[in-house]
Amino acid sequence: MKHFTIKALFASAVLAASLPGHSAEGPVTTFDYQHIFELEYASSPLFTPDDKHIIYERRSNDIMHDRMHTSLWRIDVKTGAHRPLIAEQANVRSPVLSPDGNKLAYLSDRGGSQQLYVRYLDSGEDALLTNTSYSPGNVTWSPDSKTLAFTMFTPAPNKPLFTGMPGKPDNAQWAESGIFIEDINYRSDGAGYVPGGFAQIYILPLDGGTPRQLTFSDVPINGDLDWSHDGKSLLFSTNPSANYAMEVMTSDIYRLAINSGELSQVTSLEGPEGSPKVSPNGKYLAFSHVTDRKLSFQSNDLWVMRLDNGKLTNLTESLDRSVGQFEWAHGSDELYISYDDAGQTRVARIELDGDTDRLSIALGGQSMGRPYTSGEFALSGSGALVFTSSDGTSPADLFMHDKRGQVKQLTTLNNDVLGHLKLSAIEPLTVASSVDDRPIQAWMLTPPDFDASKKYPLILEIHGGPHAAYGPNFSAEIQLMAAKGYVVVWANPRGSTSYGEDFANLIHHNYPSQDYNDLMDVVDGVIAKGSIDTDNLFITGGSGGGVLTAWSIGKTDRFAAAVVAKPVINWMSFALTADAYPYFSQYWMPGMPWEIPDHLWQHSPLSLVGNVTTPTMLLTGEADYRTPISESEQYYQALKLQGVDAAMLRLPGASHGIAGKPSRLAQKVGNILAWFERYRTTPDGN
Repeated sequence: MKHFTIKALFASAVLAASLPGHSAEGPVTTFDYQHIFELEYASSPLFTPDDKHIIYERRSNDIMHDRMHTSLWRIDVKTGAHRPLIAEQANVRSPVLSPDGNKLAYLSDRGGSQQLYVRYLDSGEDALLTNTSYSPGNVTWSPDSKTLAFTMFTPAPNKPLFTGMPGKPDNAQWAESGIFIEDINYRSDGAGYVPGGFAQIYILPLDGGTPRQLTFSDVPINGDLDWSHDGKSLLFSTNPSANYAMEVMTSDIYRLAINSGELSQVTSLEGPEGSPKVSPNGKYLAFSHVTDRKLSFQSNDLWVMRLDNGKLTNLTESLDRSVGQFEWAHGSDELYISYDDAGQTRVARIELDGDTDRLSIALGGQSMGRPYTSGEFALSGSGALVFTSSDGTSPADLFMHDKRGQVKQLTTLNNDVLGHLKLSAIEPLTVASSVDDRPIQAWMLTPPDFDASKKYPLILEIHGGPHAAYGPNFSAEIQLMAAKGYVVVWANPRGSTSYGEDFANLIHHNYPSQDYNDLMDVVDGVIAKGSIDTDNLFITGGSGGGVLTAWSIGKTDRFAAAVVAKPVINWMSFALTADAYPYFSQYWMPGMPWEIPDHLWQHSPLSLVGNVTTPTMLLTGEADYRTPISESEQYYQALKLQGVDAAMLRLPGASHGIAGKPSRLAQKVGNILAWFERYRTTPDGN
């Protein structure tokens, strides 16, 4: 974290040689591993109701605790004054302003567990509102600013199968009792084996007291809550079916009366509806919806219901892009949305008749590790828009788009870390696919002191998903690779999002397949530009990118070395060990695994292991339940049996997000580059 304590400042002279920007050889001039711990980015911006201030989360990497630290800062819109609002050693996040603008609800772990607090903005006083065993989430204010509603996991009573165990003698040392599991959803990546229970809805008056539980459901409550305009009910999304765990793409919006507890259904479209937002005038309900057709990728649309007569309108039917964030304009006559398009997150203004005005701004910069699309925005009452963005050379800052269309940068959070470093600009690249001439979009980064007359090693970095999108966005991993002397290229092959449903579903029940050809065409496109040492081509990717990396080295020996991160190697075993197996088996596969073994084997990288000669390292978290480490172990053992030079790096305690801690991000890239350096040759062949 950048914000040193006074005590730390006294030690700075002693530690200077080990701080970022210093080395035994002199000042560091290119992006290096230590800079990871100094990066920050802006998140969760919001305007105060009087439009005079912007409050946002400032997220900083904390070198002492190896985590992302979050504090709240405030910007004066008129003067640009930029000051901490709540900045302390504890994490302070998820700010929610009361409608009257006088109070700020937020979550903090300052007491050891994450609880709900309120800050009185007129006096600066803070009050602890909850002291619960589980953390509140989806916090929202009532229209009169007197009550908070939130969701919170509520455990269900544990009911063991066998109850006839004999009594345990005093001081006896017995084995721990077995854990009886019969739920379909029994473990989750990042959470491990989950206890029985569900998120329930609670309300809490601002005056304090005990949160009152409003729901006692035996099914999950999905995500966001919103109050009705009169403050008498709450809207939320759920699937009340007893078979909810297998109906993974089914949910409707329901209304819960606060006083009576009466539950009534509001929407009933085919497929999931979620994220209900009532318009400021109370006349309309906006929500997201997916028309479920059992495709591996399905765009969601923004729908609006007129609450007095139930009339429904799909506002984004012609957009052919998935809607991300959406917010009502204060006049209730239009909404603003974010959506991914051609590798970037864009913003559009949509009127209630569907007329759309696409704004000329791009969001981004919130994916610290790899160059994924990202970004958030907030609206003011006067029509201004604050958003997170980046030019690709630093993580997200805050910018403001005023009602005249002028854009102004509000923060420069990383200028102290990156401003003096040599950073290359991202270059766009588009190639025609050798499969069907479709344009395949890609980007490349060259080393800081790039000389076109020289030859450089190349790294192909492949995104996960596979239904996701890279773009010209900041990436600590890409910057590190380029700083170490590599040209790096990343692309959106078929199957990627942000190009419409048809492009994404070119790999429906056909993954991996021609997406491999698209990636090789991108490599050829970079080589055609010159300056690439074709004896030193390297390949890596994580999750879906790990799948394609393993698939690629089974198809070609052109790469000098490969790093396969958190992959799927065998679709049969994956389908029966991954945490989201009800979804994968129904949407990514044309049948149950035991019904289609030939299909799954034909698309499994393990089927090609007999062709592999490329030196390969596996990289996976030991607590990964999305692509379990057993997938990596299968491939490692197969490579060893094949006589291929192979290694495996296991990250203890890490889930699927293996770079979730700053030190893990450095470890990940450092090990990838060390593996490549082992097999990188010089012009004389050594």
